[in-house]
Amino acid sequence: MHHIVLGYDGSDFSMQALDWALDEAELRKLPLIVAHAWQWPYGKADEETKAHLRKAAEHVLWHGADCARQTSSGVQVDTDLYEGPAAEHLVGLSGGAALVVVGSRGLSALPRAVVGSVAGYVAAHAQSPVIVVRGPGPLPAATARGSIVVAETNPDETVLEFAFGEAELRQLPLAATVDLTEYSRRHPGARLRRSADHAPATLMVVGRKHPEHLLRHAPCPVAVAGPAG
Repeated sequence: MHHIVLGYDGSDFSMQALDWALDEAELRKLPLIVAHAWQWPYGKADEETKAHLRKAAEHVLWHGADCARQTSSGVQVDTDLYEGPAAEHLVGLSGGAALVVVGSRGLSALPRAVVGSVAGYVAAHAQSPVIVVRGPGPLPAATARGSIVVAETNPDETVLEFAFGEAELRQLPLAATVDLTEYSRRHPGARLRRSADHAPATLMVVGRKHPEHLLRHAPCPVAVAGPAG
């Protein structure tokens, strides 16, 4: 668990994810891996044609890494270029990651099969926690300093540990509807609210069993933690 992984495709949505991933890397004092995957989508192609596509992919990855280096305060930024499906590769990278961060292209507009998207697939199958950074439009939105909200009534230990850790790192209150005395002792820097009602959320945290509703409708980034599906 020695780095943060960012899935980056050059879109405005992945720029939102980049901002969040940099925050995580700075707060955790971990390096950031900017990962980009590419593949020829039209069947067989000659090597020259594929070389042009690879060159474009290299440019996308260079742009993301350069943005990260220019805006970070000393975070080590590495790159990962992969030929093949992005979702499966990010799941593979999650095995050695503290966290994977991906952008959302507005999952509320998709059919119910959220797992068909890169973000949904990674959230369901990654071996590390995943943050899906949702945004209301094509431009990054400023994140209000609200609460870290545990968005289920019977969260498992992985969900609670992640939520407490984020609240402590970001110095934000934690809102939940369960008794968290034990976790409060382990995370004295987390300020606990006993109810999630009417608490504006900076981040919502949920387990991997049923994250689909939040991934489609949450008004803020969603963290998915727990055993991989």
